[in-house]
Amino acid sequence: MLESLIDSYGDGGVLMMAGALVGLIFGASAQHSRFCLRAASIELSEGGFGPRIAIWFIAFSAGVLLVQVSIIAGFLDVSQARPLAATGSMSGAVIGGLMFGCGMILARGCASRLLVLSATGNLRAIVTGLVLTLVAQASLRGVLSPLREGVASLWLVSGGDGRSLLNQLGVSSVTASVMAAVALGLAFLLAFRSRVRLSHALAAGLVGGAVGLGWLLTYNIAQTSFDVVPISSVTFTGPSTDTLMGLVNSPNLPLGFGVGLVPGVFLGAMAMALLTREARIERFGPDTPMERYLLGAAFMGFGSMLAGGCAVGAGMSGGAIFATTAWVAVFCMWIGAMATHLLMGRLSVQTASVV
Repeated sequence: MLESLIDSYGDGGVLMMAGALVGLIFGASAQHSRFCLRAASIELSEGGFGPRIAIWFIAFSAGVLLVQVSIIAGFLDVSQARPLAATGSMSGAVIGGLMFGCGMILARGCASRLLVLSATGNLRAIVTGLVLTLVAQASLRGVLSPLREGVASLWLVSGGDGRSLLNQLGVSSVTASVMAAVALGLAFLLAFRSRVRLSHALAAGLVGGAVGLGWLLTYNIAQTSFDVVPISSVTFTGPSTDTLMGLVNSPNLPLGFGVGLVPGVFLGAMAMALLTREARIERFGPDTPMERYLLGAAFMGFGSMLAGGCAVGAGMSGGAIFATTAWVAVFCMWIGAMATHLLMGRLSVQTASVV
């Protein structure tokens, strides 16, 4: 079937279809489950283990489990995936992760959450997402690229075994799968105890499933195609940047997985919001100052390019294949977000006491 599709539509067309399918699943599931790393990090910083953490860990564990089981079954080989095969930056993962986490709190959402919220009519998310994308482009190929390259080069990690957390720990995919299954069970138990609706918990599992599906589809397309096709999964900063720049600079947008993913997520989230009657227009206001959102967008745009991906690209997709830099990046995103939330809370208390 894949061969006939590639013959008819080419590699780019089939990759775009795969991205659109994965995006529709991710967008609808993320909207319904309220999947959000920012919300989870705030909950943890306030000393609680509740619904937001449960949702995030269901999604993360489900993604890891699907990917690792697929590897064991011989359906997937991620050894040539960029997060594992290419040279990585540990300094980029640390500093970029901290910056991204800080930006999430300021902008009230990560790159994926902003895209999902944009589809529900949130004008703040649309403006913030556009600024994030422009800063990411400037960091990748523009005026900020020398700074990004300088920070990234401080601590490099060779591709191959040096970027595989499983190899470094001497852990097999079987062991990783068992650990992911246990974590998934505990996350569902936490969701039950936190009175998370079953549909929300199942939707969170589909978020992780979309990440695994992305790896599986791109791998199978790469195996079927006669050309070199890079395997990848769900990530947002890079595809959003490529899509926006393609629309601005070229009458013909180069087709690929990311080109289908971004509109797929938007449409999936929009459909779910309309179905559940949650779509509504939201604007900037006195309690939502634009300058804070734009600063957060700038931090996330630069931080994601430095860390090698956003909260989903590095944290979920890279984490599911156990790329060392991805795990470091998402850990630092948690730390950056929690520290920023606590600092902002203290500053608001001090300001209130002065007034």
